[in-house]
Amino acid sequence: MREITESDIRRSFVNCSKGEARRLGLPDDLADRPWADLDFLGWRDPSAPGRAYLVAERGDQLIGVALRATSGGARGFTARSMCSLCLTTRTGGGVALMAAGRVREAGRQGDTVGQYLCGDLDCSLYLRGKKETVGSGDLTETLPVEQKIARLRANLDAFLDKITR
Repeated sequence: MREITESDIRRSFVNCSKGEARRLGLPDDLADRPWADLDFLGWRDPSAPGRAYLVAERGDQLIGVALRATSGGARGFTARSMCSLCLTTRTGGGVALMAAGRVREAGRQGDTVGQYLCGDLDCSLYLRGKKETVGSGDLTETLPVEQKIARLRANLDAFLDKITR
């Protein structure tokens, strides 16, 4: 992913108002993000833990979506969950259900799209081995990293398509 600025991020949101995008909490470490290793920028709002955000490149455009996140801990420490983007399995609440309001009329009527995602939205770093999962157990995937990246991007595109159609 190319490096993006605060104004790029705020302009990218498709499922919230301009006022909401202007007020949302951005990560403090934008300049320090490993942009070359990211397929999307994702973060949880530190001042509102139930809010999360995801910004991805689609062609020459950025698409940002606001998400509502569950705590991710209700299923117990030993239950295993899988992220629907990177297919990383985790225990201990490392995966959370996140819902995004759909765009246009469907969104105004309250329609949402939900998926189980890595709670910290660091999918790109997990599948590249840049960040270790806690509680993943003994499951190891043998696909080459390039194929994992292609799969993550296809899963991300499908999720964004559901939100924007």
